[in-house]
This record gives sequence, structure tokens and C-alpha cells, in this order.
Amino acid sequence: MSRFFPHTAYAEDQPLARSILTTHVVVRAVTASTLIAGGITVIRQLVPVLRPQSSAAFPTFTPRLIKSASTGTLIALGLGAVMTLGRMHGREEIEWQDRSWRLLENKGQVETDDWTLAGLAAGTTLGAWTGKSMGLGWRGAVGGLGLGSVVGMFGYLGWRYGVNGGKFPGPDGTPETSL
Repeated sequence: MSRFFPHTAYAEDQPLARSILTTHVVVRAVTASTLIAGGITVIRQLVPVLRPQSSAAFPTFTPRLIKSASTGTLIALGLGAVMTLGRMHGREEIEWQDRSWRLLENKGQVETDDWTLAGLAAGTTLGAWTGKSMGLGWRGAVGGLGLGSVVGMFGYLGWRYGVNGGKFPGPDGTPETSL
């Protein structure tokens, strides 16, 4: 997402500072809430299966996971905006600009945003398609959005820290910095 916002050479010139910071917090809140909702759903599915007298409950896992992710996503949309406004209430414009500029300047954050955005798009598309076939309606697309953000985040972690060892290429193409 950060590639879609203008980025200036100096923090005090940064336009759209409030939009950049709010978008960042909301997207990260969606990812975090989907992780929490998904973890709760996995535990709720595994506990009955581990009991000796129960039958396998896995056929209901996917719709339940998508519904949980959609609930977490909707909560995160409102909560992320409220968290940003609560934290930044009463701050001067330069503080908004500085935080937003730092997000756009950070190579790791820009790469995280790229992977998350790809996951969001793929997850929303797949969630809408899967949700339609399962009769979940709009919850399929919203749940897919949240699950896609988690998949994008894990994709980034695998790419940056697994494949590249946490290093970014330097000006001459050799690994330079580790985050």
C-alpha cells in the first residue's frame, strides 16, 4: 500500500499523513485480528476431535474459519481507526507526517505492504469464490481478505528471512543490511 502513497524527501513535506498512518494501523489490525480469530477457531475445532467419543469435526472447519476471520476483520476495521485516533489525538501535523514518512522510508515496511496487499487481493478473490460456493455471501470475501493478509505476511516472512536471510541488497547488489 505504501507504494501507492506519495513519498517526499523530508518528513515535514509528507502529504496524506493521516491517511497513510490510519491505513497502516487498520491493515495491521486486520492481520492481527485474523490471526487471533483463526487461532481460536483452530483450538475450538481441535478440542472436540481430541476427545475419544467425538466424531471428526473437520468438515465444518473451513466455513467456521472464514466466518471467524470475517468477524475479526470487521472488528479490526473499526478498532484500527479508533486506535490510531486515540494514540494520535492532540498531536501536531508534523508528528503525523513524521510517522507516516518513516513508514514509507522503511524498506522492510514497504516490502511487507507489498506482500500483504497481494495476499489481500488474492484472499478476497478466493474468499468470495469459496464463500459463494459455501453459502457464506459477503462473509466469504471479508474473511478471505483477513486470511489473505495473514498469508501475505507469512509469505513476506518466508521471503525476507528464509530466502534472503533478512538482508536487503546494497547498491552493488550484495547483501547489505539485516533488520
